[in-house]
Amino acid sequence: MKTILMAGGRGTRIAELFPNIPKPLIPVDGVPILEREIRSLAQQGFNDIILTVGYLADKIISYFGDGSRLGVKIDYFVEKTPLGNAGALFRIREKIGNEPFLLLNADAAFDVNFNRMIAFHRQHRGLVTLFTHPNSHPYDSGLIIADKEGKVERWLSKEDERPQWYDNRVNAGLHVIEPKVLDQLLGKIDLDKKVDLDRQLLKPLCGTGEMYCYDSPEYVKDMGTPERFHQVESDFKSGIVEAKNLNHKQKTIFLDRDGTINKYVGFLRNIDDFELIEGAAEAIKKINESGYLAIVVTNQPVIARGEVSWDELNEIHRKMQTLLGREGAYLDGIYICPHHPDKGFPGERPEYKFDCDCRKPKPGLLLKAAKNFNIDLSQSYMIGDDDRDVEAGKNAQVIKSFKIETNKPESLLSVILSLLKA
Repeated sequence: MKTILMAGGRGTRIAELFPNIPKPLIPVDGVPILEREIRSLAQQGFNDIILTVGYLADKIISYFGDGSRLGVKIDYFVEKTPLGNAGALFRIREKIGNEPFLLLNADAAFDVNFNRMIAFHRQHRGLVTLFTHPNSHPYDSGLIIADKEGKVERWLSKEDERPQWYDNRVNAGLHVIEPKVLDQLLGKIDLDKKVDLDRQLLKPLCGTGEMYCYDSPEYVKDMGTPERFHQVESDFKSGIVEAKNLNHKQKTIFLDRDGTINKYVGFLRNIDDFELIEGAAEAIKKINESGYLAIVVTNQPVIARGEVSWDELNEIHRKMQTLLGREGAYLDGIYICPHHPDKGFPGERPEYKFDCDCRKPKPGLLLKAAKNFNIDLSQSYMIGDDDRDVEAGKNAQVIKSFKIETNKPESLLSVILSLLKA
């Protein structure tokens, strides 16, 4: 499989730190960021690489050569004049062949299990798979809106008006693409002008059922500003970047929802009653910065009781993600048990009225998350405000479960700080 790395970025925002250095060659803890990415790809078996280069291309070509010292084969396409971030793809169409290819933005720092992503792509048989993830600033990022199967319905750019509440699902600039996407556009777009990948190739696939999002908590971070560069370098030095590759076992802090993250009001039926507990966002931000995953596991019997629809519950969770995102925090996953074993309520939904394996204190939600994200439960924790949360953690065999006081400001933060300090 071909891997195409778009490495023509000028890096104007970070030029104050690294003048006259092409962005792909900016050293992160002494190693150029593009070299780190190529080494990670080579370790996973992706050794047939094309670099599209433009700004200071000679420096990039001189540094990497034919790629043999990194265990890969590198071909180059040099843009003599700017072609946009997709124009080069049509010029190298014959080199791509007829198999799907990886198209990666070399401007970002990443360490991702791409074999896992490609398996997802082949399973869903779409034309394009986007790598999507939550981040700490969704309010100024490109957002992807998808259905429950992962089919992309809408793509909101930074400048687009967005809903009041939204999923923290951000496009990361990593793609698996079928060459058919290029072939369908030949003769329909003007290749003498700049070609925009997002607007001209990908966004038109929204709503067609041909483009999917692959959600992952793995490390992808733009390093285009001095502040973000320093964070990326710190994350490389601490080992967080490599550790978050899903080829490695993940450590997780599981969190209950009601009374732990948001104020407990009984059965939460109305989105207007959802309010974050003071200190919850800061606590989750600390988890994000630590390298642990932050995953919510919550019993929501209001579904089985017929008091809240799935659409209403999902909107409540969009509100939770939006409010957290405004404070620089995010969740890597939300796992829900909709079941309730007791029958006889007016308006109940019989299909959810049974004794399941996922309703806490049973460990099903934690076990499902562990399977999806390659989590080592023996290196993970559970925090909630109910005995059932503690028992669920014990039943999943996490290191330790913590019970905090319901609705108490800063309670979650206090536990997180003590846990991470230890």
